Amino acid sequence: MTTRFAFTVAATDGAARTGVIAMQRGDIRTPAFMPVGTAATVKAMRPAEVRATGADIILGNTYHLMLRPGAERVARLGGLHQFMGWDRPILTDSGGYQVMSLSALTKQSEQGVAFQSHIDGSRHMLTPERSMEIQRLLGSDIVMAFDECPPNGVDAKRALASMERSMRWAARSRAGFDAGEEHASRAALFGIQQGSLDEKLRAHSAAALTDIGFDGYAIGGLAVGEGQEAMFGVLDYAPGQLPADKPRYLMGVGKPDDLVGAVARGVDMFDCVLPTRSGRNGQAFTWNGPVNIRNAKHAEDQGPLDARCDCPVCTTWTRAYLHHLVRSGEMLGAMLMTQHNLHFYQALMQAMRDAIAAGRFAAFQSEFAENYRRSAAG
Repeated sequence: MTTRFAFTVAATDGAARTGVIAMQRGDIRTPAFMPVGTAATVKAMRPAEVRATGADIILGNTYHLMLRPGAERVARLGGLHQFMGWDRPILTDSGGYQVMSLSALTKQSEQGVAFQSHIDGSRHMLTPERSMEIQRLLGSDIVMAFDECPPNGVDAKRALASMERSMRWAARSRAGFDAGEEHASRAALFGIQQGSLDEKLRAHSAAALTDIGFDGYAIGGLAVGEGQEAMFGVLDYAPGQLPADKPRYLMGVGKPDDLVGAVARGVDMFDCVLPTRSGRNGQAFTWNGPVNIRNAKHAEDQGPLDARCDCPVCTTWTRAYLHHLVRSGEMLGAMLMTQHNLHFYQALMQAMRDAIAAGRFAAFQSEFAENYRRSAAG
């Protein structure tokens, strides 16, 4: 019988660890970076190209897909994998963050969140049970519990109330997920730790989630404007509060140096729009730091984006050509810059997996930091 979900840690080096998540649609090597396919597409990329970068899993978004084209429609068309042509694992987020950040009018209650669509103004209600139903209709492989993500800087009273509500919603998500027996027999459910920047709140959240029981655990409520130093401060303790035999997923992170610092602190999974969004805006990530290809100094540069990169972009086209495409607003510019960025992110994850397995992660981290700062000006 094919494994529904199993996580194996193959090697550790300090708090950093590498392993494999085995699922029916394929293995996910950790540390893993998930390209974001918000609306059933990783922007500017075809699925085969995303896979060729080394991605084992992508992320889809419950909020966007429930509004357009609609989860029921996706289900009638064979599910999200068939709809978008991606045959490997897909993680779907719960929609909670987008409801609270994108919707013009929201009303939160113990039941859930009533909101107005940012697309057409239509009214909707998203609850833990409805979130589980939507993710089941989409055919998600890794389902995220519905939670409340408070904005950065909330006071202690609000942080406590939000965390406690998220834990009640986590229990309802667990029950709603289990009610879909056929889907639950082949998918996994992750809980989300909350608690703002407060160590005691996060410990309480971790204990509540562990008591409910999940296949994996996410660290939520970060990358919301608190800055890298504050985020790393939380990551110094938050991963260790979660079960060591389950994957730990840091949501919405991040820049390459964020990823390296988080892996050093015990995180296994990541997602972020940064490599795709930056690519569309003319920024490339390289081993020597970010590059703004719009800068005039690249106009006649016949070298590759990154001399250490073996992606199709770096082995075929010059900085001068990419500069021309991006400055001209050509669609191909966004496509090639995105392809390189996703390849770089996956190469970074592979380099970290190799360094952990070899017991030299600290040296890798030091070398990466030294090189990555070299061309911060682009």
